[in-house]
Amino acid sequence: MDVLEKLTILTDAAKYDAACTSSGGARTAKKGMIGNTSTSMAGCCHTFSADGRCVTLLKVLMTNRCVYDCKYCVNRRSNEAKRAAFTPEELADLTINFYRRNYIEGLFLSSGVYRSPDYTTELMIRTLRLLREGWRFNGYIHAKAIPGTSPELVEQLGFLADRLSVNIELPSEAGLKTLAPDKTKGAILAPMRQIQTRNRQSREELVKYRHAPRFAPAGQSTQLIVGATADSDFHILRLTQALYDRYSLKRVFYSAYVPVTEHALLPARDVKPPLLREHRLYQADWLLRFYGFRADELLDEAHRDFDTRVDPKCSWALAHLEQFPIEVNRADYESLLRVPGIGLTSARRILSARRTGPLHVDSLKKLGVVMKRAQYFLTASGQMAEGVRFTPDSLLRALAAAEKPLPSEAMEQLSLFDTPA
Repeated sequence: MDVLEKLTILTDAAKYDAACTSSGGARTAKKGMIGNTSTSMAGCCHTFSADGRCVTLLKVLMTNRCVYDCKYCVNRRSNEAKRAAFTPEELADLTINFYRRNYIEGLFLSSGVYRSPDYTTELMIRTLRLLREGWRFNGYIHAKAIPGTSPELVEQLGFLADRLSVNIELPSEAGLKTLAPDKTKGAILAPMRQIQTRNRQSREELVKYRHAPRFAPAGQSTQLIVGATADSDFHILRLTQALYDRYSLKRVFYSAYVPVTEHALLPARDVKPPLLREHRLYQADWLLRFYGFRADELLDEAHRDFDTRVDPKCSWALAHLEQFPIEVNRADYESLLRVPGIGLTSARRILSARRTGPLHVDSLKKLGVVMKRAQYFLTASGQMAEGVRFTPDSLLRALAAAEKPLPSEAMEQLSLFDTPA
C-alpha cells in the first residue's frame, strides 16, 4: 500500500473527530526552522486561529487499527474496514511535503489504539519528534492524548504539540460501560488533570526562565458525541461546565452522532444526525464561556432539553420575562449580555456610545444590536421599538420565525477540481 492510499484511508477515518482547532497557537517564525502559526488534498480541513483567521490543517490518523471495540466507532476492531498505518517517517515526510506545497499550515494527529495506548503514543511521539527536531518544523500541531497512556509519554507528547485533547466522547459513565467497555472514566480524566497541572507549571516556569520548554501552550480540548446515548442536554451541559471549571479546558466540541453501524443500543442507520441539537449545544457553550451563564440557569431537572425552536439565550429570556425590559442607558455590561440580540461587541459599543449622550432605539442597530430579537427585551430612553406588542406565546412565535434554518444537507468542502454543476 503506497502512502497516498494510506492517506485516503486514514483521513477518511479521521473525519468524525470534530475537536480540530488551532486556536491559541502562538509560534512565531524562528531562524533555521520552517513554519509558524500566524499564517485541496485529501485530509486538509479548515479551522480557525485565535484571531479568527481560517487556516488549513492535515487531519489524519496514525492508524485506524484499534484494539478497542467501541460500538459507535467506525474504527472498532469488530468492524470490517480496510486498515492502514503510517510509519512515523512516512507521516512526517508527508506533512512537510504538504507544507512546502502550501496545502497546510499544521497537523492534527489522532489515532486508533494500536496494540496499546503506550505503543500508539510512542509512534505519535516519534512522528512529532521527526517534525520538530529532524525537519525543524515550527508550525501548529494538535495531538490526541489517548486515555490509558502513561504519564511520562503524555508529558513527552505535550512538549512536542501546541494543543492536546482527550476525547470523553460519551457524556455518562453508564454510556461508557455500555458502548465502550474498554474505556473508563478514570482513564479519561487522569490525562486531563495531568495536562492541566503540567500546563500551569509550564507557564510558571516561563515567568522565571524565558527559554523554558512550553507544554501544550494552546491548552487542551475534548469532544462529546451527541445522540448516541439517551443523555439529556442538561446532563451534557453540566458536564461541560464541570470540565471548564475543573480542568481549564479551552474548548468542548460536540459531534452529532452519525449512524455508521448497526447495533441494538444505537440509533438505526436511517436516523439523521441531530444537527440542530448539536447547534444548540454550541450556542449554549458560547454562553457558558463568554456570557457569564451557568449550566443550571439554562436548563434544570424540569427542562432537561433545549427548545430547538429558539436559541438558548432566547429560551432563557422567555423563561425570565420578569427581568425585562432593561434600559440600555443604565444597564451594566453583564445585564446587557443577557439580552437576546446583544453580543459582546455590541454591549461594549453601547457602554462607549452612551458616555457621549443618551441612546435611542433607532441608534441601536448602528451599534450592532440585532433588533429583530432585542426589540422585545429593552428600552432606550424609556422607549421600546415602535409598534412592539406581544404576549408570551406570540413572542415565542416571533423569535422562532427570526431563526435562520440550518442547511438541510451536510455541507462539503469543494475541491479545486470539481466540475461546476
